[in-house]
Amino acid sequence: MSAPAQLSDAVWSEGVEHAVDDSSSSLVDRLRDGDAAALASLYRQHHETVRAFARRLLGDASIAEDLVHDVFLAAPAAFRHYRGDALVRGFLVSIAVNKARHHVRAAIRTRRMLARLSDEPTRGVVAAPDAESERRELCEELQRALDQLPIDQRVVVVLCAVEERTALEVAAIVGAPENTVRTRLFHAKRKLREILGDSP
Repeated sequence: MSAPAQLSDAVWSEGVEHAVDDSSSSLVDRLRDGDAAALASLYRQHHETVRAFARRLLGDASIAEDLVHDVFLAAPAAFRHYRGDALVRGFLVSIAVNKARHHVRAAIRTRRMLARLSDEPTRGVVAAPDAESERRELCEELQRALDQLPIDQRVVVVLCAVEERTALEVAAIVGAPENTVRTRLFHAKRKLREILGDSP
């Protein structure tokens, strides 16, 4: 099975949120004015989409929650620059992309620390091989592979290969030309194949 197929089938099986997108000018206007009810409405409608992206990108639920928090905290100010030429949920994901770098580093540090701890010998513990443990090992292997990608490539792998967004949609989210997105994805897939091919 190819690396992208493994990524989408074995690890992030949760479907992409396709909630109704409320991009009405009144909600955005109220949000820009600092209306707490508008922010609450925005959160109710789109937190699952942002959370799913954050978890796929970071591979750590608690750090993903920190990113979700940062996105909605930044939303009122960020929406002052919203021109209405993208769906609200896509704009929120673009905020997450812009704020992700620090959180990706934190997730990588956490995984490295846990890996060091897991290398320490444990007495009297025998792990029973089963489907769930194999799935967890695959997930960890794929996450370690993602950790070796530059942030720009990591983002497009999650958006294109995992969430199955089009290159055009991803270009709007990350603020880059469509050809740049395709190039990043090409190099990311090649790098993942090399990493996973070297794995035992």
